[in-house]
Amino acid sequence: MTGRKIAPTNLAGSALDMGALRVFVAVAEAGSFVAGGKAMGLTRSAAGKAIARLEAYLETRLFQRTTRRLSLTTEGHEFFNRCCRLLEDLEEAEASIRQNSPLPKGILRLTVSEGYGKMVILPFIQAFLDNSPGISIEVSFSDRVVDLIEEGFDLAIRVGDGATSHQYITQVIDRTRPQLFVSPDYLKQWGTPESVADLKAHRRLVYGLGAASTGWNVVDKEHGRITLNGSNHVRFDSGDAIRIAAIAGLGIGYLPSFMIDRDIVEGRLVQLLPATQGEEIAIHAIYPSRRHLSLRVRAFIDGLKIFLSNIKN
Repeated sequence: MTGRKIAPTNLAGSALDMGALRVFVAVAEAGSFVAGGKAMGLTRSAAGKAIARLEAYLETRLFQRTTRRLSLTTEGHEFFNRCCRLLEDLEEAEASIRQNSPLPKGILRLTVSEGYGKMVILPFIQAFLDNSPGISIEVSFSDRVVDLIEEGFDLAIRVGDGATSHQYITQVIDRTRPQLFVSPDYLKQWGTPESVADLKAHRRLVYGLGAASTGWNVVDKEHGRITLNGSNHVRFDSGDAIRIAAIAGLGIGYLPSFMIDRDIVEGRLVQLLPATQGEEIAIHAIYPSRRHLSLRVRAFIDGLKIFLSNIKN
């Protein structure tokens, strides 16, 4: 957008001035009317008038103005995020029509389950950015289920249940099984369980707070499908916290192997009862249902699938 002259183009079916939207984004990114206007080839006065027209049309103040600083209002932040995605999608659509083989660019806003994000997604992001210089990424690591549309995310990578709302598209990109892991120090202090029945006497590190179920649903070669219960020594709302607690010797963790592969190799954890493991869990890529999926989201998902295939082979 830098250096472009503004054409007073209106969005079809709307009185919104696309030129004013571009000025708004430039001013928000620059933090001033002077710098934002200069980026668009405008004077400070012209940029200020474009923003004033936009605020009048929306009947909403987008900026807080003081003599020392310019900052977005709450409504301005939300509008800014949506405008960025709209303008990026328009640029991609224009490039595809012109057959310019558009490269992915813009900001990819990603939310990912904490354990999977740190162990799998972070290594992929490094390789992805090396091959996609036009993209920058904002990542939120959280096991909380996020409303992508409400919170302005482009994509979620979730371990477990995928979204079922018609507002979202869900793809299975990977699969895993949880298993039982414990530190050598714990075994020295509390002994080694020899069967699933022995686990009732041991300390469990459980995922889920409040009324969440604390049973571990496993498949055992001898007993088939069973639910393991016992002492809930500590409960967490973070899979990565369970991993750390297990390494510290607080109890037995029930975790997917992708989280603890390195800990096993380096001796911080060992596997218990190898014949006992959880049922398969799907890992999903989830994104808002749109007729036009942005190039950066598509490139990220496609690249991640290749990355996952390579690390398994």
